[in-house]
Amino acid sequence: MTCYRCKAWPCVCHDGITIIHGDCRDVLPQLEPVDLVLTDPPYGVAYKTSSSRSVLAIAHDHPPVYGDDEPFDPSPLLVYERLIVWGGNHFADRLPASPTWLIWDKRCGLAQNDSADCEIAWSNLGGPARIYRHLWMGMLRDSEAGTSYHPTQKPIALMRWCIEQADESDLILDPFMGSGTTLRAAKDLGRKAIGIEIEERYVEIAAKRLSQERLL
Repeated sequence: MTCYRCKAWPCVCHDGITIIHGDCRDVLPQLEPVDLVLTDPPYGVAYKTSSSRSVLAIAHDHPPVYGDDEPFDPSPLLVYERLIVWGGNHFADRLPASPTWLIWDKRCGLAQNDSADCEIAWSNLGGPARIYRHLWMGMLRDSEAGTSYHPTQKPIALMRWCIEQADESDLILDPFMGSGTTLRAAKDLGRKAIGIEIEERYVEIAAKRLSQERLL
């Protein structure tokens, strides 16, 4: 179906959540203004090292991720008043100094592969550095029940935490929706959200996840 929000693109709309099947580069110029962009652009699924065979074996169970091998430059995002850039330590030379760094402690102990024990986010929110703790080893292990739907899938609990930093009335956008974790978290919190995804398989997965009861 299509709706006034999605214009000409196929979509799924339910309880304030909208899933759009399309290329975000085409869809975004036609969308209404939003208040929060919460997204995890595809990256690194095609990256190979001799010690990452276990990750690659699982990644091969998933379809290719569009745009995975494109470089990322966070500097254009600096126009936004409130910004969190996960993996900001990798782009420190392109980001201004900030006293507010966020650390996601994955609580996974000694890593047995190329997975990091933590992820670091640059932020301009102000205030002291903060630590968020949630067990997660990507495709290999996590503390949430359910299935791994996407090779770069993030925990729902982390997306909920990010959404809770915004106002309850804010309209949320995820232009790289993947399997719909951001939208699932938004639904759990009773928020309005729009997701855009280019791969039809992930659109179907996201729609199915949204139809389920609240996930832990």
